[in-house]
Amino acid sequence: MRLEYFQMIDKVLSVDAESILAEATVPLASPVFEGHFPGHPLVPGVLLVETMAQASGHMLMKRLGFARMPFLIGSRETKLRSFVGPGMVLNVTARLVHEGSGFAVTDAAITSAGKRICEVREMKFSIQDFPAPELQAAMRAQAVRMGLIEDREA
Repeated sequence: MRLEYFQMIDKVLSVDAESILAEATVPLASPVFEGHFPGHPLVPGVLLVETMAQASGHMLMKRLGFARMPFLIGSRETKLRSFVGPGMVLNVTARLVHEGSGFAVTDAAITSAGKRICEVREMKFSIQDFPAPELQAAMRAQAVRMGLIEDREA
């Protein structure tokens, strides 16, 4: 996990057409912690939501064969249940609820050591063409690094 670069997912543990299980390890140090909060570093809740969105997005891109990209456009309900600090290993899950007509909906959650950290219901994505070939190539390279796809699929 590289908080300051919004690279939230470290590796994909399993994925199929309708679900994903990924892992993210919170770094021991990050510039994000300098302001959130001095002496008591915590991952901001918005970055936990971003982590769930990225897991959902990676699952959707694989499902779409990396031909199109999902962009987060909203969610119905988010619950932040526990604090997340440096060094924690997070398990991130997402499952497809609906896909069609240029959008997709997922549910997602984060746990750590068996404890529920947060979840989001009905995370909505607009499915669009990649706005630039460089972005498409970067997303494929990131997918290989995380184990979402094999090098030959890129």
